[in-house]
Parts: sequence; C-alpha cells; structure tokens
Amino acid sequence: MKYGFNLLLWTGHVTDEHAPVLKALKKTGYDNVEIPIFEGTPDYYARLGEQLAKLEFDVTTVSVLGPGQNCLADDKAERKAAVERAKWVIDCTKALGGSIIAGPMHSQLGHFTGQGPTAQERKRGIEFHRQAGDYAAKHGVRFALEALNRFECYFLNTMEQLANYLDEVDHPAVKGMYDTFHANIEEKDLPAAIKTIKRHMIHVHISENDRGTPGKGHVAWAATYKALRSAKYDGRLTIEAFGRGIPALAAATRVWRDFFPNKEEVYKFGFKHMKHGWANAGR
Repeated sequence: MKYGFNLLLWTGHVTDEHAPVLKALKKTGYDNVEIPIFEGTPDYYARLGEQLAKLEFDVTTVSVLGPGQNCLADDKAERKAAVERAKWVIDCTKALGGSIIAGPMHSQLGHFTGQGPTAQERKRGIEFHRQAGDYAAKHGVRFALEALNRFECYFLNTMEQLANYLDEVDHPAVKGMYDTFHANIEEKDLPAAIKTIKRHMIHVHISENDRGTPGKGHVAWAATYKALRSAKYDGRLTIEAFGRGIPALAAATRVWRDFFPNKEEVYKFGFKHMKHGWANAGR
C-alpha cells in the first residue's frame, strides 16, 4: 500500500516555491504525491518530475475538463477540444513520470443541464473515453474516472453508475476510482459501493465528509478500510482535502470556510489516520 497526498490543498500549479511542502510530506512518510495538471507544458512537468524522482515520490496526477472542453456537448468543436485537453493531460502526466490520471475527466466540472444524463451524452462520453484511452495506453497511462456528488456534476454520481459506464467503455486504460467524500453523500452503503466498483478500482481518495482532516469527521472509516481490504485493493490511498487557497476550485467545490486549523494537521494527522486505519482493518 502506498500513502499519498494531493497538492490541491496548496495549489493548482506546483512550482519551486512548493519544495518545502514536498519535503515535509516526504518527512511525514508519504510515498505518493498527486500533482494537479491545470496549466503548463510537458517540458515543465518533465523538470518537476526530476525533482519528485530525487525525493523518491511515486506520482499520480489529477485534472478536469473545463469550460469549452465538455466531451458530452452538442458542439462537435467542443468535443474535439475535450480530446485535445485529455491528450495534453496525458502528455504532461507521462512527462512527470505518472501512471494514473485521477479526477472527473468525464464531463465539465460544475456544468449542469437541469436534467440527468441522456443516451446521446452517454454515447458521446464512451466515444471520448475510447479515443482518449487509446492515446493514454500508448503512453503507459490510465484514467481513474471519479464519480462526483450530484452538486458538482450530473453525469456520473454513484459507484453503480460508474461501474456500469466503465463496463460499456470497456477499455484497459479507462478505469475508475473511489472517493470517500463523494461516496459519503451519494451511497447508502459504503462497503457495498466499494464492492460494486472493485472490478474497475485502481485509485482511492481519502477525503473527510467536510473535505477537512481525514479522521476528524463522520465518514465510516473502519468499514471503509475493511471493505477496501476485502476488495483486495493494493494501490494508493491518497488524501484529498480542500481549503480556500485556490479561488476557482473553492468556488467549484463550494468551499466557503476553513475545515481545519492548519494544513500541517491535515497531512500529519491524516497520515497517521490512514496508517492506523489500514492496519486495524487487517486484524
């Protein structure tokens, strides 16, 4: 098991100024860092990847489809832009040394139509993911699609929806992930949800019910870790916590107040929480 931390707690674009953060995470005991891919070039991420390699970090990335990049849109040009966006994220991830792209790379974040997903949108999504998946496979990268709660997207909200969708996409480079925050909102039975997605699950986000410090809220952690062990999951447990430091992300995720006293508590207490939770679930 690898233990990771998503850098979105600090920034949407990791630079040299975040070197102290990376060193602090390494000192705490983290094996993995999850790097946001929202801007930059493959060359930039290749240089960053060299720094992460020196710290002996395993790397994953996270990204989204933004305005004008909706793979479900009626506009063919916008769907094409979504493909180009996905290819750019793959190129940057490969340059960084990453192998998994996490996040809701299935629809535009925060965009709603006023109804649920249509058959036509599903068809467009499948076409997009097969095309993007082919490009990802050539670069040794896989998508770990993230189902979001119904207040952030409408296309994929539950593990059942995600698993069925991935069955239909049927591509080895397009898989799924489990996020404890979204599941805490959308699922009626967390262990059952993990069992549902386990055939596609290649990544896990550890996120508290308020997106604050893991272990300080009401997510059913003991049942969650036990279910992940029962599913024989052996990938990464990566903490995702949000603050107000990135205005655009704070607006998209409805983060209007602080959920923790300081960032140090999140990564230090969160690390102990994951280690103890995973160990106890195996007893």
